Amino acid sequence: MSVLLLSLSGPLQSWGDSSRFTVRNTGREPSKSGVLGLAASALGRSREASLGDLCSLEFGVRIDQPGEMIRDFQTEHLARGGDSLPLSNRYYLADAKFLVALGGDSALIAEIERALLHPKWPLFLGRRSCPPDTPLLYHAKRGPYDDIRVALKTEPWIASEWYRNRLGARRNSDYPDLEIACDARDGEKGEIHTDIPLSFGAIRRYGQRSVVREWINNPSAPEDDSQDLDVQLSAALQGHNPMEFI
Repeated sequence: MSVLLLSLSGPLQSWGDSSRFTVRNTGREPSKSGVLGLAASALGRSREASLGDLCSLEFGVRIDQPGEMIRDFQTEHLARGGDSLPLSNRYYLADAKFLVALGGDSALIAEIERALLHPKWPLFLGRRSCPPDTPLLYHAKRGPYDDIRVALKTEPWIASEWYRNRLGARRNSDYPDLEIACDARDGEKGEIHTDIPLSFGAIRRYGQRSVVREWINNPSAPEDDSQDLDVQLSAALQGHNPMEFI
C-alpha cells in the first residue's frame, strides 16, 4: 500500500453528507465522498464515470484545527420576474485545517498525486464557494508510509500559528491531543457514515462505511522527560539523608 497525504485548509470548508433541500449541513471533518470527489475532479472524470477504484482507497483524517461552524442564511430571486426562491441555511467550517490520508494501490495513488499537481477541473473543499488557501498535496516530513494510521499519528501538527498561540494562552499547553477518524478495519466497530460515493451523476447515490475515532498524542509535542527526572532524583538520593538536600 502507498499513502498520499493532503492538507485541507481554507477560509471556508463544507463537507455535507446528509444535506437536504434548504438546509445544507457540514460535518466536523472532511467526508470520504468529498475528498474522493476532489480526486475525481482532478483526474478529469465525468460525473457518470465509475468510482470503484477510488472507493477502494482507505481513508483517514486528522483534525488539526477544528475551525468554527458558521451559518449562511441565503435569499434568492429569479433574474426575470423577481420571484423569491426558497430560503436556505448553509453551514460552513471557518478557519479549519485537516490532514487527510488516502491509502491503496501504488499506481492509483501516483496517478492521483500527478492529477492534484495539474488538475483537469477546479478543486474546492466540499463546495465551489470554498477554494483551498494552500497547496493540497502535503509532502511527508517523516515518511514515506504504507499505513494511513501511522502517517496520521506521525506527521507534524499543521495548525496555524495564530491558533497555536491562542491555545497556549487558554490551556497552558501548546500541544493539544488530536482526533483522527479512519475507515474501520476488519473486526472494528464504529459509527456509520453514508459517504461512499456510488455515483456523482444526476441522481447521486451513496453507500455506508464504518468509521472509528481515536484521540492521539500531538506528534509535534516534545517528549515528556518528567519520568527521567524522577529516576535521576531517586539515584541522587540513594545513600543520602533526604534532609541534606533541603
